[in-house]
Amino acid sequence: MNLPARPIVECDQQNACLVVADIPAAVDFYTSKLGFSLSFTWGEPPTFAGVMLDHVQMFLQKGTPSPGCSVFFAIGNADELHEFHHGNGVEVVDPPADREYGIRDYTIRDLHGYHLSFGHQLFNAGPAIEIERVDVPVRLEKRIALVLQDLAGHKRMSLSSCLEETLLHTFEPLGDGVASPHTKAQLRHIQELKKRHGIDYDSHGSYRFVER
Repeated sequence: MNLPARPIVECDQQNACLVVADIPAAVDFYTSKLGFSLSFTWGEPPTFAGVMLDHVQMFLQKGTPSPGCSVFFAIGNADELHEFHHGNGVEVVDPPADREYGIRDYTIRDLHGYHLSFGHQLFNAGPAIEIERVDVPVRLEKRIALVLQDLAGHKRMSLSSCLEETLLHTFEPLGDGVASPHTKAQLRHIQELKKRHGIDYDSHGSYRFVER
């Protein structure tokens, strides 16, 4: 028997769907306790809804819950979100920890018994890379240097490691641009640092730098 050839499948996204007993109660829990935003509700009274964490949408469908299902969310900073969840009294069944699979994550239980895990990638996982560092005579614009120092502290990195991370990512193409080592939350923090230290030029400003 000849089996049909597998078609080329293009899948742009996937959405988890959890069955819940009460849509309004579930929406309230996910938005007020877990930090999701409401995308939509359908029906009157609602029997279907969508909630979003950043740009990731999850569906809630009215019915009889079936605890045992779990959903994992890859996020920028698991510790920050865990602090928010813990402060809201959410039940944490597995606290944040660095896992052997290269993820730092934690797991909570929602009001219907579903397990939701939130984690970020650990880029220091894997074998050590032995290197030799050299002193490079580098002069930086003062405000850039101040942002870099504060950013390294924010990311709990040495100044050298933070600069190396940034340079290695700019060496790699990503779409029409280059890769960035910074999460969305870190990029927002960088914007705050730029304002704090008075950086009032754009990313092409260095071409016009003239020392006093």
